[in-house]
Amino acid sequence: MYRIDVLVQGFPGKAVCHGGLGWSTIALLRGEGRCILIDVGAFGVRKPLARQLAARGVKPEDITDVVLTHAHYDHAVNFTLFPRATVWIGEEELRWAAAQPPGFDPLPELYVAALNQNPEVRRIRDGEEFLPGLHAMLAPGHTPGCLVFHLTANETPVIFTGDAAKNRAELLCGRADMSEDEAATARSIAAIWELWRQVPGTLVIPGHDLTLRLDENGRADYVGTRDAAIAAWFGEDIEHTTRFELRCD
Repeated sequence: MYRIDVLVQGFPGKAVCHGGLGWSTIALLRGEGRCILIDVGAFGVRKPLARQLAARGVKPEDITDVVLTHAHYDHAVNFTLFPRATVWIGEEELRWAAAQPPGFDPLPELYVAALNQNPEVRRIRDGEEFLPGLHAMLAPGHTPGCLVFHLTANETPVIFTGDAAKNRAELLCGRADMSEDEAATARSIAAIWELWRQVPGTLVIPGHDLTLRLDENGRADYVGTRDAAIAAWFGEDIEHTTRFELRCD
């Protein structure tokens, strides 16, 4: 059985003029003699991530496993911060990502190369129980090798969707804002729903949104409160900021 903490909330949005925000979910699992991170975020979350780990008495060297849903920068680049951790990534995902030329996309080429060249990196296959109670399901679309992780070790099962379904809106409409293969994305989202409905009370933790649970009518409801805001300097000194709350009450 694992204790689960969402260290960094994913956010279901993007900048209008500056591209993706890259605010993705980072979850900590502790149990079965392991200390696991599901995704590790982008450069911008390093300090918040450090604070959240320290608040729980977890040091970087305590992390035993870093588990990546896919290779995009906003989920993967901080694996370098955990020197003692075994890094896990989908076999198909790493094969695809390593074969891509540098381009104007979210793949961090140098980090992908480092993962691909490291013989210690573990490659996960579809259907594999690669850690105790943690199962992988191939969910292509957003990328060809995206993985969904299904945690069955707890009384309440948990599904980590990564970017196979980034947020509640994508789960509800069956389509994605960003996909390498829209038909594959639709099939993957349908497969997530099938898994979600198997055990009442199952939680879904998306790659860019709050935790979700199905209500008595089978509709996806949020669990918890969103915490997202931007502080901006529009004045004449750094002591005064304008705060923009990023939530819809």
